[in-house]
Amino acid sequence: MSKEITLCSINNVLNGYCAEDCKFCTQSTRYDTDITKYKLKTVSQIVEEAHIAKSKGALGYCLVTSTKGLNKKIVSFISEAATAIKKEVDDIIIIACNGTAEVDQLKFLKDHGVDSYNHNLETSKAYYPNICTTHPWDERFQTCLNVKEAGLMLCAGGVFGIGESVEDRESLMTSILSLKPESVPLNFFIPNKDLPLTESNINKSQALEIIKKMRTGLGEMSLLMAAGGREGLFTGSEKEMFDAGVNSIVIGDYLTTKGENPDSDLDMLKALNLTIATECPDFSAMMG
Repeated sequence: MSKEITLCSINNVLNGYCAEDCKFCTQSTRYDTDITKYKLKTVSQIVEEAHIAKSKGALGYCLVTSTKGLNKKIVSFISEAATAIKKEVDDIIIIACNGTAEVDQLKFLKDHGVDSYNHNLETSKAYYPNICTTHPWDERFQTCLNVKEAGLMLCAGGVFGIGESVEDRESLMTSILSLKPESVPLNFFIPNKDLPLTESNINKSQALEIIKKMRTGLGEMSLLMAAGGREGLFTGSEKEMFDAGVNSIVIGDYLTTKGENPDSDLDMLKALNLTIATECPDFSAMMG
């Protein structure tokens, strides 16, 4: 495993207005969750926050909207924001995460500064109807294929601990690996009393096995990211996480939950003698 760790930061630019019924998501309007809802941030605010993220070592900067999929307004806004960031912030990778997407929409984003598109499969195809009924798993998988066709780097992962079986986890990992993504975020469910899912069914040892299997399947080049929920499972055990194959983490807050203080993460990496990546790996061979 490379001793360089790639840091990413998430900017939730539109929060709490998704009409989908994903049972693990606090941004769904179907559940009365205690989150702060807001419409689109201003581009200037997003650029300012990109500067802050970069100052903390973030190489990837992800622009997230709580929408089912891309539409004309969101495509235009994310493109404007990406262009502005690229003008102001050097050496930063723009990741868009805006739901299901068509090839032409993704190509437009690519032409305006977006480098990668994140769309998670969430769970296995078989288990998916148990956690979402408002759009099919196949649509999610097709969006990932569309990302590859558009020439963007693909960031595709899932969430573990939402009641799925061991077989579901294996199926999800197989599906992710079949896409040959350049980066894979592993999220571990954070229980919330206001959601239909109120408990997690994953522990640290199970999470470590998932990391090891994903690293073996991905090879050494792809980024394997410990994302949402890592603090609950791995605080004080970060070395095990990195030794298992993680070479990327999210710093700062997530979509609606607090993350670790970035400075604390930087101190943790220093204590483990891990350095922070300053440039994106060369994925050209993987992208064909």
